[in-house]
Amino acid sequence: MISRRLRVLLLGLVAVSVLYAAACTGGDQHGRGIGGDGSHAPATGGAGPSNADGLGSAPASPPGSAGPSGAAAPPAGGWWKPAVGLTWQWQLTGVLDKSVPAEVYDVDGANTSAADVAALKAAGRHVICYVNVGAHEDFRADARNFPESVQGKGLDGWPGEKWLDIRRWDVLEPLLSARFRQCKDKGFDAVEPDNVDGYSNSSGFPLTAADQLTFNRRVADLAHRAGLGVGLKNDVEQAAALAPAFDFAVNEECARYDECDALKVFTSAGKPVFHVEYDGSTGSFCAKTKALRFSSMKKKTELDAWRETC
Repeated sequence: MISRRLRVLLLGLVAVSVLYAAACTGGDQHGRGIGGDGSHAPATGGAGPSNADGLGSAPASPPGSAGPSGAAAPPAGGWWKPAVGLTWQWQLTGVLDKSVPAEVYDVDGANTSAADVAALKAAGRHVICYVNVGAHEDFRADARNFPESVQGKGLDGWPGEKWLDIRRWDVLEPLLSARFRQCKDKGFDAVEPDNVDGYSNSSGFPLTAADQLTFNRRVADLAHRAGLGVGLKNDVEQAAALAPAFDFAVNEECARYDECDALKVFTSAGKPVFHVEYDGSTGSFCAKTKALRFSSMKKKTELDAWRETC
């Protein structure tokens, strides 16, 4: 006959075994990521959009979750949202003139130092970081990081620049993320992503309007995850669809091409349109754009410090 002490010991061992087995069978249900082996599947692939709304295959992430680059998204509203009517300066060439009486400066992200950004902000300005996201520039420090497979035809009138295959988010996302982080680290408030209309140009790739919507929304989301405001550069034809994803617009020559009305979706939503014309006098466009509540000025095409405001 088994002694009472031995019986208690055996019952204890059985209980421990049961608890251990339950822990083993239930432990893989959480915290393993996507793959059953503990690995993570890529957030996006190189394929084009798959959804009717142009969002592609990348799912939206809830606030505070990890984004495509693995960085946690800032809380909702955690970036600068400029107001309609702000004055602005756009300078991408020459020695930066910090004395221009403008509330917003839009300057080249790579060529502008953190010290210059800090000086502008100390003077009460907000600063936008110009970044080329839709075209490869062979003169940038990170130019060699862009494989030739994503480089297409050259941009007319812009030597050293080639359109990018915006469908290849798997390649472009980490490169653009690094550029946006540089903007954030320098103290910029927002980004101006350039060349986001490759689908309407001879890019060398069979890009569609849906491809462009997918890419532009991904760029906006990437900027927001970095804690930066983001503006829609041109791409007037898709302004109505994209306005909800962007915080402002930057436009060249909408008056010349009779496209300004398409950008009313921004000012109607309380988001500014930072607008320039290169030809004609300010008298030829200011009345029109003032009625639309745009922040308009005339600039030279080289975008040096000179400007003439409405």
